[in-house]
Amino acid sequence: MHSLELLHRKHDITPTGVGVMADFLVERARNAELWDQDGRRYIDFAGGIGALNTGHLHPKVHAAVARQLDAFSHTAYQIVPYALYLSVADKLNRLAPIAGRAKSAFFTTGAEAVENAVKIARAHTGRPGLIAFGGGFHGRTLLGMALTGKVAPYKTGFGPFLADVYHAPFPDAQEGVSLADALKSLERLFKYDIDPARVAAFILEPVQGEGGIRPVPPAFMQALRRVADEHGILLIADEVQCGFGRTGKLFAMEHYDAAADIITLAKSLAGGFPLSAVVGRAEVMDAPVAGSLGGTYAGNPLALAAADAVIDIMRDENLPERAEALGAMLAERLDALKKRVPQLAEVRRLGGMVGVEFRDAAGRPDVAFLKKVQAGALARGLLLIGGGLDGNVIRCLFPLTIEFDVFDEALAIFEAALLDAAA
Repeated sequence: MHSLELLHRKHDITPTGVGVMADFLVERARNAELWDQDGRRYIDFAGGIGALNTGHLHPKVHAAVARQLDAFSHTAYQIVPYALYLSVADKLNRLAPIAGRAKSAFFTTGAEAVENAVKIARAHTGRPGLIAFGGGFHGRTLLGMALTGKVAPYKTGFGPFLADVYHAPFPDAQEGVSLADALKSLERLFKYDIDPARVAAFILEPVQGEGGIRPVPPAFMQALRRVADEHGILLIADEVQCGFGRTGKLFAMEHYDAAADIITLAKSLAGGFPLSAVVGRAEVMDAPVAGSLGGTYAGNPLALAAADAVIDIMRDENLPERAEALGAMLAERLDALKKRVPQLAEVRRLGGMVGVEFRDAAGRPDVAFLKKVQAGALARGLLLIGGGLDGNVIRCLFPLTIEFDVFDEALAIFEAALLDAAA
């Protein structure tokens, strides 16, 4: 059966719950470009939902995985260990902005990293409670959904969820929540719902991705650190999407004068290969008993080979610095359009993690306008993905290795799609 025919029969073959944006099938991809089966070219500003900071098939990642594939593909690290697991963990331990000595463990998906970070936090503190924040996204597993601060589509029809998970407001001027409001709500949570002595951890993204590219205000992160220290609560930074060079630093937490106890990583950690990690303070990471962490494919050798190459690429090609430069270029281009595109309410960014929010004349979220922009861009050969609490934010997660001429072409397409939608 021809693959395009398969695509047309998608609803007969796969469940409705697996949503798909593009109406074509990819044939091949390199760096920030991909081609469909008819040879049509697209510029990729979705980057595998942030998993391709080093681009599609970076030559060094490709070579590292090929070398590992010639050696062995799998043993299960818990049965027969291998040097790559230890050497990549050692690299992360040295690089992570963790206070004191760090240790790392590897898993397969971002949701797995989050689940294991929670297991570690509960084992270390002996407490059950977890506090997440409105708009945060932490995965599609049962615990991941419970922690996620957005109902549709992630929680719809899947409850009930786990107990002892609470949500506090995220400080955001667009949502009418000030820093003082957010901190006061946290005090009320301790007063009304859970004793802080029962809370194992706060968990939050330093920059909310699915929530609409909303960076945590530095003062709020510092306040959370103070509250955590006061009550013996751990601070978990979920860097699954915002980590590994995306924000202009290798770790997003490097932007804050406050250290996390545990950091979760995935997505661009391994350049598109399935790998996640939990990095944390050694005494915290050592709390679970032997045998309680792991997984059959946790720390897969092929993915670890990719991660080993990615860490070197981040340094050798100065990708965090490049993220800052590209993000600034994009934000400047978009800000210049605000008078001509009144629906363009705000451009938010930290480094190369850029969110573009649309609202109508009454200040309401304008999802219809986003869809027009997205469709117009796709028709011109640019992939854009949405996000935000109300689905009215475009997330720009382009490969940080994108060539400048391709980036300029993408900006021209984005501008044309915005102006056409506003006309």
